[in-house]
Amino acid sequence: MHIPDNFLSPPVWASLDCVAAPAIAFVSRRAQKSADTSQLPLLGVLGAFVFAAQMVNFPVGIGTSGHLVGGTLLACIIGPWAAALVMTSILVIQALVFQDGGVLALGANVINMALLGVLVGYLPARLLCRSAWGGFGIFIGGTCSVLVSGVLALSELTISGIHMSAATIEVSLIVFAVNALVEGAITLSALRAIERLKPGVSLLGANGSILPVPKRKLRTLTATIALASAFIAAIGVAVSSKLPDGLEHLALRLGIHFGAHPVVNSPLSDYYIRELGMNWISRASAGLLGLLCIYAICGIGSHLLGRSKRSFS
Repeated sequence: MHIPDNFLSPPVWASLDCVAAPAIAFVSRRAQKSADTSQLPLLGVLGAFVFAAQMVNFPVGIGTSGHLVGGTLLACIIGPWAAALVMTSILVIQALVFQDGGVLALGANVINMALLGVLVGYLPARLLCRSAWGGFGIFIGGTCSVLVSGVLALSELTISGIHMSAATIEVSLIVFAVNALVEGAITLSALRAIERLKPGVSLLGANGSILPVPKRKLRTLTATIALASAFIAAIGVAVSSKLPDGLEHLALRLGIHFGAHPVVNSPLSDYYIRELGMNWISRASAGLLGLLCIYAICGIGSHLLGRSKRSFS
């Protein structure tokens, strides 16, 4: 799902970078005004959880794999504005530290997954949250977020002049569709699990996020998510599928070397610590370091949002 640097033409990635920067500034302002201070402590652990989950690929057929994107999951818990900021933080760390997604293509990835992906995923969940179809809305939201992100990526590649046959586009859409359905199922299951940790509280509150949590339950929820993140990063990667994901599979079909000529050469590229080799310990260690980076950035962000919220009030 992450577009590397050698895929998009300069006019396309430059235009998308120029659009993404003010869009994130706008989202930041909205997040400052609408931030629910009771949910801010969750930003760090939720960002770490989504980062860890994105490291674990699962087979989706046709020799490809997929992974959780997590935009809808975040939006249903902390609201769409804060979710977009957390997703952006994850994408920045992935691009700069792990070379997962291009630095020059960062604007495209932010628009696809952190902005439009989160918005499209949040709307169905929000619209149906007070009806008997609330769970279906969450499932549809998770599904649509991945589908829209995938279609946007294919469109950007086409505009960049990459020729794709009808068969190649069809296969890519099938892969994205399967990944999207799994995304919807995981999103709904994860939110139901969180709901069970907070019995009697609906998944989506009046302000678009889960209703305020008592401090004791918030600590329990935060600790549970943090432990789950560490487990996924350390153990889950051991069973992660080695099959290429949708865009990597597309690159193979088109004869394009995926991730060639990166702008940044990181010692943690591809989620391995080079000095430790290409093994499970190396990947797990890199994942845990990534968790700390995401937690630190999102923790600083939540602190700033909290201060801004108090200044607005």
